[in-house]
Amino acid sequence: MRLFLLICLVLFSACTSTPYNSVKDSTADQALSRLMDRYWGFVMESNPTWATSMGIRDYDDRLEDYSLETYEKQLDWMKEFESELLTINVSQLTDDNQLNHELLALQLKNNIEGANYGGKYQLMTNRGAPHLSLAQMPSRLPFRQSIDYQSYLKRLALVPEQSTQVIDRLRKGLEAGWKQPCESMRGFENSITTHIVSDLEQSNFMQPFKKRPNAVSKSEFNQYKKTAEDLIKNKVIPAYSEFANFYNSEYAPACNTVDGVSSLPGGEAFYAYKVRQFTTTDRTPEEVHQIGLSEVKRIRAEMDEVISEAGFEGSFKDWQEHLRTNPDFYPKTADERMNAVAVIMKKMDGLLPELFTRFPRMPYGLKEIPLDIAEKTTTAYYNQPAGDGSRAGFYFVNTTKLDTRPLHELEALSLHEAVPGHHFQIALAQELDLPEFRRHGGFTAFVEGWGLYAERLGLEVGFYQTPYTNFGRLSYEMWRACRLVVDTGIHAKGWTRQQAIDFMAENSGLSLNNITTEVDRYITWPGQALAYKTGEMKIRELRARAESALGASFDVRKFHDTVLENGAIPLSVLEKKIEAWIKTGGE
Repeated sequence: MRLFLLICLVLFSACTSTPYNSVKDSTADQALSRLMDRYWGFVMESNPTWATSMGIRDYDDRLEDYSLETYEKQLDWMKEFESELLTINVSQLTDDNQLNHELLALQLKNNIEGANYGGKYQLMTNRGAPHLSLAQMPSRLPFRQSIDYQSYLKRLALVPEQSTQVIDRLRKGLEAGWKQPCESMRGFENSITTHIVSDLEQSNFMQPFKKRPNAVSKSEFNQYKKTAEDLIKNKVIPAYSEFANFYNSEYAPACNTVDGVSSLPGGEAFYAYKVRQFTTTDRTPEEVHQIGLSEVKRIRAEMDEVISEAGFEGSFKDWQEHLRTNPDFYPKTADERMNAVAVIMKKMDGLLPELFTRFPRMPYGLKEIPLDIAEKTTTAYYNQPAGDGSRAGFYFVNTTKLDTRPLHELEALSLHEAVPGHHFQIALAQELDLPEFRRHGGFTAFVEGWGLYAERLGLEVGFYQTPYTNFGRLSYEMWRACRLVVDTGIHAKGWTRQQAIDFMAENSGLSLNNITTEVDRYITWPGQALAYKTGEMKIRELRARAESALGASFDVRKFHDTVLENGAIPLSVLEKKIEAWIKTGGE
């Protein structure tokens, strides 16, 4: 999983001060170029803290605006963009711009259609919300010179206003009948109260003041720190307290007693939309469900072969219990887990030339997941590099509840999150000669499909040498296949949370803690989990097609280069690109 903004999924949230008026150009290509530039400006102005992290400093005095009034204004502007886009004569565009036109049209269509549903009220999942994005702001923004601290202080002063916007929007959601399920959100209040501290030095918002940069004088730095302490004490913490009170007294008591989103007003249509959006296909929930069952059956057969190879005597359930309870399979300390990850990644770094001929320039690093979200979030995730090259990509690893995070799963996990998975694909995309909205965004089915595909690439370069690590890989693939079954089961077929947990427990080697947190993720974030296996299956299908057509001429490195050379695109577009590449003889 990677935690960065995909433009097709962005919930535009900040007020744009100036309407984006249409500009007529002399040619279709010029008209599209101008429109794409203005669209990217709209995205940046609508997401000002992301803009700062991308090196765009025009909106440093702002936070995202979550008010429904602004949401409606942004929706109007997106409709204007769409109307103008449709006036451009596609036949007069270059081939590259025809694709740009197609992708921008699809992203606008998805965002506009999404406004028809109550999902606009769902600002929180069990692992993400505006207050958590705020708490991560210090790690995402630059702090190198005085202007960085000045803009940060302006943003701290705006926290109460943003908190009020979030509360108002969630409250309107409750009135409309849109709320998250009770059990999956249990304990979520801790993610709020952890930031209500009496010792300001313990506040995450004081992180930028742990070390003074050389470009900032000592006197300036001390003044900025003093101002920050005042703002955190008198604005930020009271805002978090107000939000905690709202959550505990209004939102949580009104939680939904049914797990699936289809139980909400218009929820069935909303879920069907999410299935189409996250898979970039026209598949129905039932079709996805059946594909998932087929994949679970196939992978289970491979698992049985690996268990036999390990010489284990007993049932599949006995094997699962063996993996889940034997302390030898688990790290004893956070350092042990982090060091094991570091060794895996350094080994993979040296093997990348066997799989690619093109490589991203931007490096990546390792960090532990912040404790305010660690226990409720996934086992790892990835954050993309800054757009201006000022910050590397980072692979975040969960170091809580170590007795639920086996070492034999780390190879598959690390290849997915860093290289050749998310970091390789995303950092490379940022360096491509593409419009900004494509370099820094894309489609989840491609991004997560590539991440899952990257796990399997370890088989080709010397990973998974023991039955245990290979079972870890299969368990992760089974995890994603189970998602197709349980996500659709919960949201389209009336499954309960416990049914989903039981299905995953019966078919995967994941710990019960990981299974539970994952199921809660699917419940509170409908459809997103369908992207992984859908995308991976398409990439593997296209590779098999290319290998069959090209025979001895097939070069896996050039295949991978071709898959990645257009950024994160819909699966139907990827298929066309690979078919064209095959016709060239794989060159």
